[in-house]
Amino acid sequence: MQIEIYAATRPQQNRTANEDAFLIGRGPTPYAVICDGVGNAQQSAKKACSLFEKLISEPTEIQDSAIWQRWIKILDSCLLGGHQSTFVGMAIVGTQLVGASVGDSRLYLFDREGELCILTENTKRLGSSHAEPFIIRHSPRSGDILLMMSDGAYGPLNLYALKKAIVSATSRHFSEMPEAILNAAKSREDDATVVALRLR
Repeated sequence: MQIEIYAATRPQQNRTANEDAFLIGRGPTPYAVICDGVGNAQQSAKKACSLFEKLISEPTEIQDSAIWQRWIKILDSCLLGGHQSTFVGMAIVGTQLVGASVGDSRLYLFDREGELCILTENTKRLGSSHAEPFIIRHSPRSGDILLMMSDGAYGPLNLYALKKAIVSATSRHFSEMPEAILNAAKSREDDATVVALRLR
């Protein structure tokens, strides 16, 4: 199974600092992460992504939900006493998708039948000391598209508008999908990030 991953991010209007951060791994175990720092918190999102990159590089049973729960606890402790951050992370292990989410950043599934749904639920953010991960487990199929989005990207779009943007973008190269969704969102009142993954 071939996997394509692309991302786009843009800061809030009239600002150069972007409080969102993302991470993409295109190795034997593809993975992606989005973090959205809360407040004047550019460094908290980057810090969470950087630590996750170290965690996922260690030999471990990444498909085990308990591993993701442990990672979230480590990330939560790492941000205590500073700015908080959301987190959505996923990895493709064989034919399975596994991951976790904390906060209000989201993971969407646009399946090959053209149906769109949200695979995550809101929880406490990293750095709150009460971060309890929402564990993500899914069996994706060839043709499915997965979208990780910070609230600045999905906030201006209801499901109908997001689906319309996705369908419109499928006529272009897949690398243009994240930017097309950001353009559809239009609003620049918050930092916005989209990571798009497609299975082929």
